[in-house]
This record gives sequence, C-alpha cells and structure tokens, in this order.
Amino acid sequence: MSGSKLRWGIMGCANIAVRAVIPGIKLSELGEVVAIASRDVEKAKEKAQELDIPFAYGSYEALLADPQIDAVYIPLPNHLHKEWTIRAAEAGKHVLCEKPIALNAAEAEEMAAACRKAGVHLAEAFMYRHHPRYGLIADVIRSGEIGDIRGIRGAFSFNNAADANNVRYRNDWGGGSVYDVGCYPISAARLLLGDEPTAATAHAFFSAAHDNVDMMAAGLLEFANGVALTFDCGMWAAGRNNLEVVGTLGRIEVPSAFVAPPDNSHFEVFTKTERRKVEVPIRNQYALQADAFARTVLHGQKPAFEPEDAIRNMRVIDAVLQSAREHTRIVIPN
Repeated sequence: MSGSKLRWGIMGCANIAVRAVIPGIKLSELGEVVAIASRDVEKAKEKAQELDIPFAYGSYEALLADPQIDAVYIPLPNHLHKEWTIRAAEAGKHVLCEKPIALNAAEAEEMAAACRKAGVHLAEAFMYRHHPRYGLIADVIRSGEIGDIRGIRGAFSFNNAADANNVRYRNDWGGGSVYDVGCYPISAARLLLGDEPTAATAHAFFSAAHDNVDMMAAGLLEFANGVALTFDCGMWAAGRNNLEVVGTLGRIEVPSAFVAPPDNSHFEVFTKTERRKVEVPIRNQYALQADAFARTVLHGQKPAFEPEDAIRNMRVIDAVLQSAREHTRIVIPN
C-alpha cells in the first residue's frame, strides 16, 4: 500500500455500486476508485468509462490480482459474499462487503476469521450508521429529553415485485425482504439501544411467485427492561423508510431513516411542550463510510463497527427468519 489514499476495486456493477458507493468514494477525502470488474468485460469497460475509473477487468480474479488495489467493495448477490470476501482476504485486500454480510452468522464468522488471519480489515456496508444524524439522535436519547426508551418502531419497504428476474427473488441467492431491508431497522435498534436482543418473533408472506422468498415480514425483537423493536419490511408493498424511538417523556421521528437524500437528513423530537426539528449537516453517507474504512486501514484508527457486530446482526436475522418459517418465538444465542 502506498500514497495517502486508499485504492479501491469494485467487484461487480450492481446499481448500489454504480449509483451510490462509487460516487461516494469519489467524494471521500481518503479514497479513490482505480478499478471495476464484471464477469462481462464489456460491461466493466462501459462502467469504467462512464464513471472515469482507470481500469476494467473481465473477472473478479483479475481484480484481486491487481497490486494497485488496496481494498475491494463487494456488492454481489448475498450468496457470493462469503466466497469473495475470503478470496479477497487471501489476496491481501481489505473488504467492505454489502449488507447483509452473509447468509447466516456461521458464514459471517468464517469471513471474519479469514480476514483476521490475513490481517485485513472487514466491514459491513451499513452506510447510514456513519452519518452524523445517528450520533445526534443518540445525543438526544442520552440527554434524557425523551425519558427512558420504551420501544422502537421501524419500517422499510418498496414495491419491485414485477421485476421477476431480480436477484432479490432468488431463494438460493439469499433473496427476501428481511435480508434486503429488514436488516436496517434491526441494526438501527441495536445501535441506538447499545444492546443485543434476546429473542425474536416474526411472521412473513412467502411468495410462491417469487421463489418463496419473504416478500413482506413483520417482527418483534425483545431487548432488556421490556423494550422491544417492532418492525416490518417488504419488497411488495408501498414504500416506507422510517424509524421512531418512543420514550416516557417524548419521541423521536426519523423520516428517510436509512436511505436519505444528503440535503434532507433531519429528524424531529416531540415532547409535551415542544415539537423540534433537528437539522443535520449535509453529508454524503457513502463518502463518510469510505473515509471511516480508510482511516482504519491507512491510519490504524479503531473501527466504529468491528466484524463481530456484523456477526451479531446476522444472529438476529437468523432468528427472525427461523421464527417466520417455524411460526414460533426464537431465543437468540449470545
């Protein structure tokens, strides 16, 4: 590794990479995109030209063999996360892997172990956690303004059911709404409560027209002191993207809670005497994510979220999906 910037390779031409992560890295202070790969070399060349990326490769292996690349971003379908994270680690590349990090906690543990063995940094791409908004929400909670937290409610849904060939609708590829969007309110509740849930109960609509993946799910996560997260998520429902934290003295409403436009990342605090809009600095959360990753790799800064956090999030997702399939309450292992 050389220079003052982290040199990124992008493993695949997924929409999230092209529309959000690559532009975010380009806006970051400490990162630059030097290569992109696709199994279709013409597609890689097209995106490289479109996004002003110097090198394009027709295989992921070629990307990993490039000594100019320090770190890779993996936006591949969920079932490929484990394989290519481990192969990247073995090639000496640091890894930012799209959420959910794996298909289950056991896979996440294997990925973390491989990265530890190779001495590379592994992070899960929950970009929203790096935005200053969540630090400000945590400040309001700590201040006592809304009292003791009694519950959190989250929703994340969209309707893309007509796109029959979408990778989200492949069961063996890790499709489904809990993996795709339910993971966000789950991770947000864990983040804001600073705690892990002890049990999960969930109900889901498994669609035969979509390879029996969960197209809609609703769940309850039990935390300490009687606090719960209630959430729903869906890929065949009207669009929603919000979070509410309810306390004894007030509540916090977070619109566009997980995917927010840079110029509209406010939230509101409600108490008996006040409704207050909290303005948040305009920042690109993908750029912030890239810079946080780079500071760990380049400067040895302790990461805000260790790989173990991703493993714990997967344990919760495992329990939610098991509960939905078995119609029973599942105790989550520590």
